[in-house]
Amino acid sequence: MGRRVGMDRLDAMKVFVLAVDEGSLAAAGRKLGRSPAAVSRAIAFLEERVGAELLHRTTRSIKLSEEGEQYVAICRRVLTELEEADDIVAGPRTAPRGLLTITAPVVSGEMVLRPILDAFLDSYPTVSAKLLLFDRSVNLIEEGVDIALRIGPLADSAMVAMRVGGISRVVVAAPRYLKQHPRIAEPGDLAKHQIVAMAHLPNSWTFAPPAGSSAARTVQFTPRLVVNSTYAAVASAVAGRGVARMYSYQVAEQIGRGELEIVLAGDEDPEMPAHLICPQGRLAVPKVRAFTDFAVPRLKKHFAQLKKSLGSR
Repeated sequence: MGRRVGMDRLDAMKVFVLAVDEGSLAAAGRKLGRSPAAVSRAIAFLEERVGAELLHRTTRSIKLSEEGEQYVAICRRVLTELEEADDIVAGPRTAPRGLLTITAPVVSGEMVLRPILDAFLDSYPTVSAKLLLFDRSVNLIEEGVDIALRIGPLADSAMVAMRVGGISRVVVAAPRYLKQHPRIAEPGDLAKHQIVAMAHLPNSWTFAPPAGSSAARTVQFTPRLVVNSTYAAVASAVAGRGVARMYSYQVAEQIGRGELEIVLAGDEDPEMPAHLICPQGRLAVPKVRAFTDFAVPRLKKHFAQLKKSLGSR
């Protein structure tokens, strides 16, 4: 009897996590081939066990309660560890299979990681994937993510990190804009220019210290145009609306086509590292190991070519 209850509990955890991910009981039911009532019973079973409401339900949507926020993170960890245990024991006899969940920043995920993931899925037909693009830090364990692409210094953690390259910031403008406006020879010259800025960033840019100094240079400005989309910022710079500061991979194509030019290259900070990271233990799971083996050399090649095309800093 106890074993049966245990099986029901694990199944209910899977239903609960899927309902949260899909955003409704009906959507979870369709994915599982069960009725909404059956999904609701599974979640009610968990709520009875923990003695708390996990989901606030309406006719059209669901919302996690405070207890539900905590419990769904625990469920993800339990289910992930069970999957790890099965795959690790099966060892190399097991072909990569199942759902691979990956996260990355929005633009680097779309431009850099997605084409590599497409090629991986072509090579591994028994693996499916979920690519989650967020411009925020994702807790891999609590949110059930296998692998993340991270740009910038890594916080101290128990994650396994594989460096795949480096990313530079670049100040760019259209050639015709630069011809029509004062020369930009040093960061302070930006005060004379129209700036295309990102909405989520401060109205200032910081540059490396000048030779013989340890003090970074910060340039304050009042932007002429503020946007909340990387693509819009790049397009506006290409259209000659002003000077923008982007990551190198975001403007590599436009620079290659001569639509944008880099200025102040010698004043930028050293490049920031790019890593693939995953939780300890996940590399032993065949689908995760297969993806890292596939993606790491391709990412290294991509970032090396990017650096070469833009010129070494």
